[in-house]
Amino acid sequence: MSVVIQEIQRVFIYTLIAGSNIDKEVQQVPSEKVLNLKKAKVKELSEKMKAAKSFILADYRGLTVEQDTKMRREMRAAGVEYTVIKNSIIRFAAQENGYDLNQYLVGPTALAISLNDPVAPSKLLTKFAKEFEKLEIKAGVVEGKIVDINGIKAIASLPSKEELVAKVVGGLSGPLYGIVNVLNANIRGLVVALNAIAEKKQAEA
Repeated sequence: MSVVIQEIQRVFIYTLIAGSNIDKEVQQVPSEKVLNLKKAKVKELSEKMKAAKSFILADYRGLTVEQDTKMRREMRAAGVEYTVIKNSIIRFAAQENGYDLNQYLVGPTALAISLNDPVAPSKLLTKFAKEFEKLEIKAGVVEGKIVDINGIKAIASLPSKEELVAKVVGGLSGPLYGIVNVLNANIRGLVVALNAIAEKKQAEA
């Protein structure tokens, strides 16, 4: 009789454990609603990346609330959108635009993106990285080209589009849109040159 009772107890305990594991597996399976929400976020970010002049990835761990608030305020004033996004969302959105950013998507990631100014995100994040020790720039995409932290620093040293226009518009007789086109072309040329240098260094390593 005791053997039968022990067997019943064993089966009962096994059933409880198995049922618990099944419940956990069910909970881990994303619901259709969650998947659709993620797809919508990927689509939204993908469209922004496609339209963006540039976007920069940064690790914000260790920043205080005051520091984060200051960054957001100044970026907003400069027309740069700054937000924290899950790496998986960034990865899929980047892939949809032909960018492989996987090596940079380690740890938490904030994204600074500009639809109008290719220099502003690099300039602002480089400035804040000097001011806030915990802020770490990862990489970015400028005018459709992936750039590393050295490339971002080089771009950050350039005057912004508005600064350049203000300096030269008085001495030029051509229309303003012509100046803007020239500035954009120069930035694209710089990005191409920086990528060529990086590729050469990798080949020599």
